[in-house]
Amino acid sequence: MTIRTFLRFAGRLQLMPVLESGEEILVGGQAVVEGVMMRAPHSYCVAVRKPDGQIVFEEKPIQRPSEKHRIWGVPVIRGLGTLGQAMSLGVRALKFSANAVLPESDKGGRTEQLTSWALTLNVIFSLAFFIFLYKFVPLYVVTWLGKSFPALEGHFAFNIADGVLRILIFLGFLFLISRWKEIRRVFEYHGAEHRVVFNFESGQPVTVENARRFTTFHPRCGTSFLLVVMVFSMVIYAFIPFDGFAAKFACRLALLPLIAGLSYEMIRFAAKRRGFLAVLAAPGLWLQRITTQPPSDEQTSVAICALEHAMALEQAQGGQMVIS
Repeated sequence: MTIRTFLRFAGRLQLMPVLESGEEILVGGQAVVEGVMMRAPHSYCVAVRKPDGQIVFEEKPIQRPSEKHRIWGVPVIRGLGTLGQAMSLGVRALKFSANAVLPESDKGGRTEQLTSWALTLNVIFSLAFFIFLYKFVPLYVVTWLGKSFPALEGHFAFNIADGVLRILIFLGFLFLISRWKEIRRVFEYHGAEHRVVFNFESGQPVTVENARRFTTFHPRCGTSFLLVVMVFSMVIYAFIPFDGFAAKFACRLALLPLIAGLSYEMIRFAAKRRGFLAVLAAPGLWLQRITTQPPSDEQTSVAICALEHAMALEQAQGGQMVIS
């Protein structure tokens, strides 16, 4: 795998939490390379349009984490199981889509493939980049500024500044990467995924024409979840008594699973209360002006293909869908 392909895939991995939407009892999805992954509680399908216009897909049954082990049904912990499964499916979907659109040689063979070892290396790189950009950098910068501004010495002020800087870095990263033509294509497929999910939830027949009527901004999008995580981080870090840089950094890493689990519970709670969800999701809906773009009819048809195959497999297993 070339360095260019590696970096292209790494960029999409960084955006994966933003592109993911839905939870374990609802229809959700994720934009991938020239396609969409749609999932139901017990099935998923990745549909990708190849350079020659053909739509290829991969569909498989899945189990909810809570159906495998009871511990994944415990509040807070269940969020980690659901998010872990979503990330695992997302990486699998990205791999399938990336390999599907790679050019073919004159002999009909792939010129390059995203192998398992390359995928593992990419995931490790992306995780390290995430920790560096959103944990190390804000903490380091605010610690450095604290030497010149005594007002930042207090736990509350320090963590507010750290949290605000983290959000600004996140917004800046999204804005810069959105200027990349290939990422803009992913954001268009993200918009297609949202429109098709809205179309499905409306109870109307899922068609390109009907999907056009719906917005690309969805309250269960991963962008809303990430912003909730960042706000929760500011609150929880304010109660951490450590003063040293190393101790604060280690604590931030250790608390990441707890914060993710609590944020999931908040989103889950809000999803059952429309008014609260509207308030909680408002910043994420605004941010989707960057992370979603109006799709073409061809892109919407790919999302519909993914949904139809996922639902067919779900129904074949006797699954019952819940319309929110």
